[in-house]
Amino acid sequence: MQRNAFFLYCDAGQAGTRIVALGLMAMLKREVADVAYFKPIITQPVATERDIHFFKNYFKLRQPIETAYGLHIDEVRKLIAEDRLHEVYERILERYHTLEQAYDFILCEGIEDDFDFEEVLDFDIDLEIAVSLAIPLIVVVNAQQIENSEDLQQHLRLLERTFAKHRLQLLSFIVNRLEGSLAEKVKTTLETETPVFTLPEVAELNQPTIAEIMEQTGATLISENEKMLDRSVSRSIVGAMTLEHYLHYLKDGALIIVPGDRADILVGTYWANLSRKNPSIAGILLTGGLVPPESIMHLLSGVVDFPALPMIRLSEDTQTAALMVQAVQPEITLKSERKISLAEGLFNDHVDLEIIKKRFRLPQPETMTPVRFTYRLYEKARHSGSDILLPESDDERVLRAVEIVLRRNLCKITLLGNPEKITQRASLLGLDLSKARIVDPEQFPDMDTFVETFYRVRKHKGIIRPMAKEMMSRVSYFATMMVYLGHADGLVSGATHTTRETIKPAFEIIKMQPGTGLISSVFFMLLHDRVLVYGDCAVNPHPDAEALSEIAIQSARTARAFGIEPRVAMLSYSSGDSGIGKDVEKVRQATETARQKAPDLLIEGPMQYDAAIDPQVAKEKMPDSRVAGQATVFIFPDLNTGNNTYKAVQRSAGAIAIGPIMQGIRKPVNDLSRGCLVEDVVHTIAITAVQAAMEKEEQRP
Repeated sequence: MQRNAFFLYCDAGQAGTRIVALGLMAMLKREVADVAYFKPIITQPVATERDIHFFKNYFKLRQPIETAYGLHIDEVRKLIAEDRLHEVYERILERYHTLEQAYDFILCEGIEDDFDFEEVLDFDIDLEIAVSLAIPLIVVVNAQQIENSEDLQQHLRLLERTFAKHRLQLLSFIVNRLEGSLAEKVKTTLETETPVFTLPEVAELNQPTIAEIMEQTGATLISENEKMLDRSVSRSIVGAMTLEHYLHYLKDGALIIVPGDRADILVGTYWANLSRKNPSIAGILLTGGLVPPESIMHLLSGVVDFPALPMIRLSEDTQTAALMVQAVQPEITLKSERKISLAEGLFNDHVDLEIIKKRFRLPQPETMTPVRFTYRLYEKARHSGSDILLPESDDERVLRAVEIVLRRNLCKITLLGNPEKITQRASLLGLDLSKARIVDPEQFPDMDTFVETFYRVRKHKGIIRPMAKEMMSRVSYFATMMVYLGHADGLVSGATHTTRETIKPAFEIIKMQPGTGLISSVFFMLLHDRVLVYGDCAVNPHPDAEALSEIAIQSARTARAFGIEPRVAMLSYSSGDSGIGKDVEKVRQATETARQKAPDLLIEGPMQYDAAIDPQVAKEKMPDSRVAGQATVFIFPDLNTGNNTYKAVQRSAGAIAIGPIMQGIRKPVNDLSRGCLVEDVVHTIAITAVQAAMEKEEQRP
């Protein structure tokens, strides 16, 4: 019988298993309803065990932390000293079996790769544990000590023979930390029975962030902007020279270590960082427990529209502080958003998960959970090949979201604005936007074409050429025209613009899909245990029965496109045939019209919200319904009801609302809330990328 689990086995220390485990767990969260994480042996107290806490919290696993391990290393030592090694395996197996009965799939990770077990054992305990558990292996190989492809080939074949001898199923090798030249050669020369995937060495993943330096040294934060603590530190530089000589040593990503009373170095560093001709500094570490006087701090914080450098403090002297920083071990933690995005993008670029999935069976879930929805959304976006345009390049949230999208390789990105200004702002924020295309509307070579096209599209509304030229000087209209003429595949805006400024140009230029009677919107509502679709909560104030039926059909098809099986509830103040009046009659008529237009969809109404969502209420009010109690798409009778309901559910149930997502436009244009978070922008970009790919697919002959 096949186990619903695999064992992540590391053949040597410092192999970077966190990157691989991240990618594999993300795959499992896309495919499986309920996943657990298990470490057979831990070397830290479970209350502070890094791996367990990371995976439980990052992937929102429901398992209690005390179920995520077999034995502590102290227990292993004691049992071995008492010649009771068999009990080590028995206890681990017992804990594993308990977990196996409660979850659909288990990711087992072997002993942390920086722990030296030779002092305890003279054999490979991870291998013996894998044999006891009888689960397939995914092997992470550290390529740092491998000099050529022949050595790697020999090493992998030796591992294959070892695992075959122990009758272990080997799913794949993942060779990590390969140098660039060797990585290219390995792809064409390796010959093994087991699939081999290679991950190149990425310097940033082996660099600490300001936050990691703070955590491991005990440094305290002086500056206010905590978002800047995710910046990677490539090197540390002690500011001991006079300013004129010190400036020559500045490098990108440097942490400047300087006594807190060296005002000349502090001011010089800060202003050098603002200069476009100097490297981008990661941060400043003040030593000696000293803080600059108020006059200096006032000077450093007085530049409007420029983010402050992160500034932290240690009480130790400069030399000791420098040694403490040098001893910091780089990690990927819950706070390492930029590293996590980079690691997940790296893994997905180099590991073909479809090959791995074909080698074992995954249980199929019945429901769409929020975490699973998010990871499947990202997977669809990665395969879309879409180019999404964001015109609000002056907004920090947008720039941070763009970096995450690019690092995860979710889609291509085009930004509007002055390239020099965008590049400088990104540098000051510590962001890498080098993969983004930047288009400057003021220097755009095809502006005359844009003006002429807008004139042609809108001349029947009285637009003349001078008016068309003025409209194209507005960023929202220019951005929409870029999408219309194929310079980008979709548009995301609204962080600093109103909904009207974002959507009105799309109505006028891109217009509706053929055969569509209106443009509408939905919100994806990510509740604790499911994902629902609400429509229309943003666009149509008073839809009649015909419009309501169109909203229902559009919303159901959007749900299906994003992996949610549509069961559509047409909402009203009464359920079934119990109510009378023009409002409920409108919903009843809309339901019948929608059924006639789309007989393949499961649509029922009128229905009250409680009957639609609660199985117990559904049994009482609509016992014969195939939708009541299990609806996934909720269609509200008007904008007033829908908008208030989505906000009420968002606040009272702690739901995440993604949207509004527009439906019925020929090319995707989506609106952000002006109060949006970075995560909201990332989600909306990914959804827009998927919509753009769908539009292209539908247009193919």
